Amino acid sequence: MSAFSKLTDRELTVLLKQGDRLAFSEIYSRHWHNLFLHAYKMLDNEDEAKDVIQELFISLWSKAADLQIKTNLKAYLYVTARNRVINHIRKHRINDDFLNIIAGEMKEADDNTVQTIEERDLIALIDQEINLLPPRMKAVFEMSRKEFLSNKEIAARLGTSEETVKKQISNSIRTLKLKLNQHAGAAVILLELLKHRA
Repeated sequence: MSAFSKLTDRELTVLLKQGDRLAFSEIYSRHWHNLFLHAYKMLDNEDEAKDVIQELFISLWSKAADLQIKTNLKAYLYVTARNRVINHIRKHRINDDFLNIIAGEMKEADDNTVQTIEERDLIALIDQEINLLPPRMKAVFEMSRKEFLSNKEIAARLGTSEETVKKQISNSIRTLKLKLNQHAGAAVILLELLKHRA
């Protein structure tokens, strides 16, 4: 057992900010497994979860001198891991899921529909219409369907009721459907995917 294993997270953080590699190694050993499980629970993919947490620790070391931890190290790492998972999903999964759904539906659509709207154009169209939602509605919608926060979490963040959040999400989906229905049936199918994400 190393001397560093007896140190608290707060003590290790101080040493980490001073560039102490042994302190970093202890933090890594102490927290890696639980952070991996946290990421894996959200991603349901072992390799992706490992990559996300590995990148987290690389960033932790490279920016150690500038760390600003307002709570405690464990909470900081968990929040950072959650944010990195969310960014990973946004970057690598959301569009892929959308495109897979659309591609499958377009195979059964008529030729005119397929020629009228390309898959990636549809994604851009969805994003464009989301950006045109009223600010509060847009914020609630994106927290729910892009950050994957629960209604309770959104309500707590915005200081409102869960019922209000639920209505905002429902209204935003209804608004988007009305605006996008004229473009292609696939747009509505895409919104159904958004509707059922939790």
